[in-house]
Amino acid sequence: MADDIRTILDEYKEHTDTKINEVKRHFDEKTEETKRHFDVVAEDIKDKIETVSEQVATNSEDITALKTDVHAIKDDVEVIKLDIEFIKNDLKQKISRDEFAVLEKRVSMMEIKFNKIR
Repeated sequence: MADDIRTILDEYKEHTDTKINEVKRHFDEKTEETKRHFDVVAEDIKDKIETVSEQVATNSEDITALKTDVHAIKDDVEVIKLDIEFIKNDLKQKISRDEFAVLEKRVSMMEIKFNKIR
């Protein structure tokens, strides 16, 4: 009977060891599958990050160029403002059309009087 129990225990141990090995093998296969899947996903993410990084670099270059253009335009606007101020001041020193019309009438009247005197 002891031999029978020993045989049963050995068979049970052998069966258990087989099942444990099957479970380990299953987990090892799933672990490898998960690693492969993760590697594929990680590579895809890496490619996408590189693409975004390249676009950010391009955008940075464009922004730098735009800043340069804006500074140039700002300088041009300052020059234009100074020119307009100069023109405004120059125009203030000149007579208006209404003033010119009054002066023209006065000169005409003076000419008429002068011609009568002669």
